[in-house]
Amino acid sequence: MSEEGYLLNPEDIRFAVRAISTGGEGSLRDLLTNHIPVSSKKRFIIPKTEVQRQYIEAIKIHDIVIGIGPAGTGKTYLAMAMAINAFLKKEVSRIVLARPAVEAGERLGFLPGDMYEKVNPYLRPLYDALFDMMDPEKVGKLIERGIIEIAPLAFMRGRTLNDSFIILDEAQNTTSEQMKMYLTRLGFSSKTVITGDTTQIDLPAGRTSGLIEIERILAGVEGIKFIYFSEKDVVRHKLVQEIVKAYERHEKRSADNPKTPE
Repeated sequence: MSEEGYLLNPEDIRFAVRAISTGGEGSLRDLLTNHIPVSSKKRFIIPKTEVQRQYIEAIKIHDIVIGIGPAGTGKTYLAMAMAINAFLKKEVSRIVLARPAVEAGERLGFLPGDMYEKVNPYLRPLYDALFDMMDPEKVGKLIERGIIEIAPLAFMRGRTLNDSFIILDEAQNTTSEQMKMYLTRLGFSSKTVITGDTTQIDLPAGRTSGLIEIERILAGVEGIKFIYFSEKDVVRHKLVQEIVKAYERHEKRSADNPKTPE
């Protein structure tokens, strides 16, 4: 594969071997060649686990895909790669990346700058993933022309997005109303991927997460696909996977042995 021009690194090999050894279908070669071309630099994004491969296949087939799981599982990164690939293949004419800025809450007004400058810190992870896959100068030009748009979720209200690939990141922090508003923005020839981690909700107490709600409302709806990631799909530094496991063990112990109030 290396002789054929694939840029493989030790992490690609490690994750691929693990995916196959834990019962993943197909061959090692199949897993590594199921790549996503993302830029003119001939770079490829390779799914590193069986669930990631299923996620990519789901995005190819379905117009609405919802990826749920812990941090570091590649939910947003792979969705971004698929969006860029769809744009390069002229399957869509624009990419829209949205994220709720819920962490700011009422404090948003106290931050310096205009609205874009206030919410920019919450959109930074989307910029980081984008710059990792495309030449920064090209990204800048596409953003200037409005072909790539990175915006807080609130900016989606009242719009209909046609011929677009839309990603909603950190969807666990949407309210019921925001999620319904977002889902009804989808226009003709468009595709959306919604990503989130239902264990990391920052909404005020008493507010229902739109992501948790659609698990019930949209379950079984034809054309919508839910993909669930676990700690086995964490593809960041190997210690991240161990950290996720440790937190899951801690939360299970806490649930099994709740503290009695003094």
